[in-house]
Amino acid sequence: MNTERGGERGEGTGCRPRARRGAGPARKSLLFGCAAVLLAGCASMPDSGDVTSVDQSPRSEGESQVRVYGVPPQNGAQPTNIVRSFLDATTSDEADFRTATQYLAKSAKRTWRPFRATNVLQERPKAEPKAQPNREDADGYTVTLSGSQVATVDDGHAYTPEEKPYRRTIHLIKEGGQWRIDRLPDGLVLGLSDFQRIYRSVNKYYFASYDSESQEPKANRNALVADPVYLRQRIKPITAGVEALLSGPTDWLHQVTTSAFPSGTRLAASDLALDDSNALRVRLSKQAVNTDTTQCKRMAAQLFFTVQDMTRASKVSEVELQDNSGNSLCALSQEQAEHDFAPSPGTGPAPKEYFIDADQKVVAMSDSATEPTPVRGPFGTGHTPLRSVAISRGEDTAAGVSIDGRSLYVAGLEDDIKRGDPLLTSTGPAKGADSGLTAPSWDGLGDLWIADGAAHGSRLLRMREGKGDPEEVAVPGLGGRRIKAIKVAADGIRIAILVEDKGRTTLQLGRVERGGSPSHPKLSVQELRPIAPQLEDVVAASWAGGSRLVVVGRESGGVQQMQFMETDGSASNAQTLPGVNGVKAVAASEDETRPLIADATEGIVRLPPDANWKTVVKDGTAPVYPG
Repeated sequence: MNTERGGERGEGTGCRPRARRGAGPARKSLLFGCAAVLLAGCASMPDSGDVTSVDQSPRSEGESQVRVYGVPPQNGAQPTNIVRSFLDATTSDEADFRTATQYLAKSAKRTWRPFRATNVLQERPKAEPKAQPNREDADGYTVTLSGSQVATVDDGHAYTPEEKPYRRTIHLIKEGGQWRIDRLPDGLVLGLSDFQRIYRSVNKYYFASYDSESQEPKANRNALVADPVYLRQRIKPITAGVEALLSGPTDWLHQVTTSAFPSGTRLAASDLALDDSNALRVRLSKQAVNTDTTQCKRMAAQLFFTVQDMTRASKVSEVELQDNSGNSLCALSQEQAEHDFAPSPGTGPAPKEYFIDADQKVVAMSDSATEPTPVRGPFGTGHTPLRSVAISRGEDTAAGVSIDGRSLYVAGLEDDIKRGDPLLTSTGPAKGADSGLTAPSWDGLGDLWIADGAAHGSRLLRMREGKGDPEEVAVPGLGGRRIKAIKVAADGIRIAILVEDKGRTTLQLGRVERGGSPSHPKLSVQELRPIAPQLEDVVAASWAGGSRLVVVGRESGGVQQMQFMETDGSASNAQTLPGVNGVKAVAASEDETRPLIADATEGIVRLPPDANWKTVVKDGTAPVYPG
């Protein structure tokens, strides 16, 4: 049952829930706050508007069912109050902003584009009156909106952190004896708490495009890439998510991803919901009708994982694509989707956790194990002292960097395997514990990535299948800064990079573009963008889902903290992590149900879901999952 709440009483005020979406305490405060407001008499029942169907699809835990509505303008309201009430009305759960447009003059009703962009401020914008008694505008009145902007969301729903002062003007005239807004910026301006209540982060899924390497057998896989966007969470959420998917990848990802949907494909039915068996039936426009079975299944896979991300409380059982008349084009079951199109390729169903123990042995643990055991092969003997290690996603090969950071070794996780000579030797001077080679990282294509802190900056390198000659990867946005650590995503087209610049270490996300030819590829990392921009000193980061990383760092003047961040730079809605002292490294699985592991003051520690940190061993370093 949906609870409907009145929006505002009086000028410039609103009965709105202020609790942030999230786990436990936030949900409780929201519920208690709603009860208090209802008892206080602030609620109002909408007395007009169309009858709409209620989406009965499963909701993610923590999604609020509270509905917020604005109220029309009052007679005689003054300009500043008109603006404040208009801003209140734009935070309502009306799909078409019907109430908000009542505050607009006739000319502005025709021209205002609320979905052009959304400016997110730290607090709700302040409205400051500024009269303009001039001849050309004798009856006009200008109200200035100001605040501290933290982010923008563009018309493609993509979120971008953007901290800067916000200042815009809204102009009013008298129309029919009442003040109405005749000039205003396109888009919305919301305080952070309103934004977090109205919007939710959703992953769309597209296929990775490897361009010059697409002819190689290892690249002909159905690797899906998560593309996060922000959608209004109570306005036909499944329909909105599918429409966003059909509109194509966001600007940042479109060069390295493709969609199986033919260009121009649209929904032929505008109100989607899961049925009683959690299946989704989607009618598509004529552009999708002539696709073959293989392409149709790929289209269904994109839909399956996009909708599954929105309905985490329950598994989507099946996606069926239909033509405009309801005839079936193809169907994809949950089992088929997860077997053939898993977004994290190359990992087993339950990859082990690995770290280097006090005897310099690489050891492994399963979730149920109480003691780590040495891996098979040369890295499990302790004869090669290592400072970092990476395990291939198939868990059959390991790459390790020597204790001095100078040499990279690669060896199979099998008995009777010799270590062999270094595959790569650093060209930079050994000047400290974090100099030389970074920890290596495997992508889901079987390629090995590493960075070398050379004498004149850093080099990013890739070795095909972990055994080829190192190929240098250009990073034009690095600008001479030093790479301290890397972590490549399973899809091989996104890479997280810790960048040091004048004593400050930030986390950047780059897009891997592939040019050249299969025999002479030219790789580059383009458009570095900040993740966790509020953190001044990032110590460690690890992929923790399709579009999520776990990040360890501290704000300016603050203490160390660990938190989940989305790849678009927004804070994740995932559960708040309990603190742990002195973290030097952290590892997460892209399977979000697996525990975190970290190298902390207490030793190697593990955080199972819905539990507290527990010490695995008191001495150990470099915890990793495969990847």
